[in-house]
This record gives sequence, C-alpha cells and structure tokens, in this order.
Amino acid sequence: MGLSMCGHLLGKGYPVTVHNRTKTKAQPLLDKGAQWADSPKAVSAQSQVIFTMVGYPRDVRDVYFGDDGVLAGVKSGSVAIDMSTTEPSLSKEIYAAAKAKGVDAIDAPVSGGDVGARNATLSIMVGGDAGAVERVRPLFEALGKTIVHQGGAGAGQHTKLCNQIVITGTIIGVCESLLYGHRAGLNLDTMLQSIRGGSAGCWTLDNLAPRILQRNFAPGFMVDHFVKDMEIALAEAARMNLALPGLKLVHELYRAVQAQGHGRSGTHALYLALEAISEKHP
Repeated sequence: MGLSMCGHLLGKGYPVTVHNRTKTKAQPLLDKGAQWADSPKAVSAQSQVIFTMVGYPRDVRDVYFGDDGVLAGVKSGSVAIDMSTTEPSLSKEIYAAAKAKGVDAIDAPVSGGDVGARNATLSIMVGGDAGAVERVRPLFEALGKTIVHQGGAGAGQHTKLCNQIVITGTIIGVCESLLYGHRAGLNLDTMLQSIRGGSAGCWTLDNLAPRILQRNFAPGFMVDHFVKDMEIALAEAARMNLALPGLKLVHELYRAVQAQGHGRSGTHALYLALEAISEKHP
C-alpha cells in the first residue's frame, strides 16, 4: 500500500525522500525520481512532511523514538503523519513528544486495502490538531477520497479500530455465505450477482469474494496485521469495560488461520479455516 501511496505523491509533483528496511522494495519509487535516505532520521531531517506506514506498534515506536528515528532528526515546524494502524495511546505519546520539538503529529490510518491504495480512493481517518490537518489536506487528497478529521491525537486510531470491528463481522459473513452456497450446490458467481445488488452489498463482496472463488489468497491486507488490529481493539475494549463477543470470536478464528500457516495471506484466507472446519463436519 505504501508503494502505491508514495507513487501518487510523486505523480502530483511532490519531491519525495524515502526509506524502507528493504531498499529493493523502494526501487520502483527511486526509478520514478524519489531520493533515498538511509534511515527515518535522515528522511525527517530533509523533509517538511514525514509519512510513516509500518506494520506493528513496536515498529511505529522504533521508527519514531529509535536512535535513527523520525524524532531524532525532525525539524521544528514539520508535520509527522503516521498512517500505520497502531495503539491510540502510542499516537498520543508521539503527539506529545513531537509537540515538545515544535512539530505537529497526526495519526491517519487508512481503509480501502491494496485496491484503494492503487486507485487513490482510500478512506483516511485523521486525529490531531485541526490546523495541522488542514495544512496537509492536499496531500491526503492525493491518496484518498474520504478524509475526515475525527478529533485530537489518537482519534484516527480509534476510528480505524471501529472500521476493523465492522470488517471482522463482514468477512465472516461473506466466507460463511460462500461455504453455504457451495454446499447447497449453487453457482457462486450467479449467487454473488444477486446478493451484491441487495442489502448485503459491500466492499468485501465486491473485492474479496471473487478472489476466494479464484482461490487467490494473496494479500491486499495480511492476516498477521489484521490479527494485530483485532488485538489492539480487544485491549482497548477491555480498558473501556466493553464486551465485544463477535470480535473475540473472529479473532480466535483468525488465530486458527495463522496456525494453518496463512499469516501472510490476505484476510480473506479466513475462508480456508472455515472450509477446514466444514470438511470435518460434512
């Protein structure tokens, strides 16, 4: 996703300096004119706006607070935008540390998957100071179609967790529907034509159900990262004394997907775990 997103900024004519832990993955951007930096610190030292997008909270913490991290090189007056999905408390910690350096920090996780990243149609959920958000809105508009300021630091992350909770319920419904249709002897392509046009219509049916039928479980968004998001949401729910039994159930099923060796597959690989359960109960 980050590759496509950065490519859109280059395409709009913005000068871009990039860093990635594996340099070869950045090569397509370098070929388009991006400049290479050897660390997040080096990126922030020569940038007015810094975007970060990594996998896990521990990676976010290292990218910002490490010796070669963003905050070690950032200049006063800059804006740091973390588009990872991470803990709201960590976004608040980054905000406070950045503010102490005269820097605005924004949490801006996204939804829309690889398709949304390629097509610049992402939904971007933004937390931070309103003035800073408006300052970088043109950059967000190069990446997505729905840009909503949700509130202060961490509010973007809380909104993304709401998004992930909805997706957990949706994706189990889609997978179970396909299993049911298969067992009932339906033509699944024509079945999908009907239910997409009704109240069941959703992004998951349009984008992931066809991949399931093709047995294409390549990731747009990886199972391992989805499990991480669910665990953050469950921890936040526990902190707020909320019971979310549906989320807990889907989390347990995704742990089974990981145990089957599909952690780096797409989230629609949930179908494989449910399929395996069904095969035990023909």
